[in-house]
Amino acid sequence: MTTTPSDVDVVLPCLNEAKALPWVLERIPPGWRALVVDNGSTDGSARIADALGATVVHEPRRGFGAACHAGLLAATADVVCFCDCDASLDPSLLVPFVEEILSGEADLVLGRRRPQGRGAWPPHARAGNLALARMLRRRTGLRLHDLGPLRAARRKPLLDLELTDRRSGYPLQMVVRAADADWRITEHDVPYLPRTGASKVTGTWRGTWQAVRDMSRVLADGRTAR
Repeated sequence: MTTTPSDVDVVLPCLNEAKALPWVLERIPPGWRALVVDNGSTDGSARIADALGATVVHEPRRGFGAACHAGLLAATADVVCFCDCDASLDPSLLVPFVEEILSGEADLVLGRRRPQGRGAWPPHARAGNLALARMLRRRTGLRLHDLGPLRAARRKPLLDLELTDRRSGYPLQMVVRAADADWRITEHDVPYLPRTGASKVTGTWRGTWQAVRDMSRVLADGRTAR
């Protein structure tokens, strides 16, 4: 009989995800704490999250990175995970990620998204992700295929990376600075489902390429090296 690792916080950046929250929160592994970071929702997301037993963190500054970092700062567990709050990714898939961190096999574990069903990953979003993965490989030598949001690492080392991006570049900056610090980074396939509601970033060409610009700026900034 296997047991679920304990002392884990899951950061869930949230902007108008009222419809997705019940599905996401019921899949948080037993004993883990869900930190729903409300980033200015107007659909009652914070109220729903609170009613479902999540810890709600309020981050008024808009931006994916702002929400993620507010969750990291609010976390107290040894291991911190990140997961989108739109029902495209199942947070229960984080259990083996955390086991890998706790066993010392890796310092940062990432989920490589594998789209399931029509519309799970629009072509423009996939193309932008591929371009960034190639730029990341040139910058760090890491042969990663995805820069997706499902990930796990220890809290203190994450804080020590001193992440500064508060927009779409936050996930990439985490990987770049982790690589510069010689972290062991692994990647595992995870099913990627059609999200609930409209994407704030990759739902349009404009949103996708804004994210690509944000992340390209992270790669070009020499200050990411530590």
